[in-house]
Amino acid sequence: MGSNILITGAAGYIGGSLVADFLASNNSLIEKDNIIAAVRSKEQAKALSTLGINVLQLDLTDEKAVVQSLLRYNNLALNLITALGKQREASREQTFFIHTSGLSAFYEKTGWPQRETKDTGPVFDLEKQLADSFPIRKTDVAVIEHAKAKGVTSFIVIPSTVYGKGSGEWNKLSVVLPVYIQACISQRAVSKFPENTKVSGVHISDLTALYGRIIQKILQKEPLPSGTEGYYFALAHNLIWWEVLDQLAATLKARGLVTTSDTSIWSDDEAAAEAMGIPIQFVQPLWNSGENIVRKKPDMIGWEPAWDKDDFLGSIDDEIQAVLELSKAKSSLIDSLFESAKG
Repeated sequence: MGSNILITGAAGYIGGSLVADFLASNNSLIEKDNIIAAVRSKEQAKALSTLGINVLQLDLTDEKAVVQSLLRYNNLALNLITALGKQREASREQTFFIHTSGLSAFYEKTGWPQRETKDTGPVFDLEKQLADSFPIRKTDVAVIEHAKAKGVTSFIVIPSTVYGKGSGEWNKLSVVLPVYIQACISQRAVSKFPENTKVSGVHISDLTALYGRIIQKILQKEPLPSGTEGYYFALAHNLIWWEVLDQLAATLKARGLVTTSDTSIWSDDEAAAEAMGIPIQFVQPLWNSGENIVRKKPDMIGWEPAWDKDDFLGSIDDEIQAVLELSKAKSSLIDSLFESAKG
């Protein structure tokens, strides 16, 4: 009997694409009957049930309900730390938790030091030192420490700016680039920030390949850096925002969706926030921040991204087409930003 794999956020952009990857895989270690997808709504559950996999509709904020539901599955590698700990106690089998963090934890504008950071370095120690200054860092630290307390092996994956149409059943769009494209189409012009920021990017297929690589190593019982040493920076290549936006402007103009192929500077953050439909305090951290991080761990486990910067720039028209087809991401992120802004 194979090991069970629970994917939380299975209706999301990353989680849904990961489910699709597993179902398309010929990997004998990953069996269809062992894939369990956790979703939040009845609509999401209905959409994923057509795949012939186990689907759980869970309120992940209700710890008791999660534990009771997940423990119905024998030897399940749970993606919820408390349930994982209980599963480990019940099965006496090692359990694993892969947490998806956020790149904004490593932005200078959120308080991260400007110096170069490698995922082989003391990332945890610095995150713990700076935990109270940014919520994502606080979550990373809590995940690692709680997993250790429960005897669960944990990993932290930090995706960079993710692009590409997802392959899941529910949400096929990311947030950062589609939101910007929608704003440009709405105002019939492409605007940019005064700073020509460097960021990192990764195609969704390369990102899911990294998760797959980690999971394969786990199933093969191969040793992997984990816990405080288990950070994996999922960045494939650099992106220069002005170069991206120049390409976007030219492509939108060719489609007749903007009035000019020239770009202009946002008048202020308020104008950018209004155009993108987001709270103003998140404009700079999420759409005008760069990082200085270096991936090492993914290379150590054999990850080889297929997409580079030229591939991305050449696919801008595909990004636009996906937005035109799908309108906007079926994501709770924007709602979460507004809820955070209230608090």
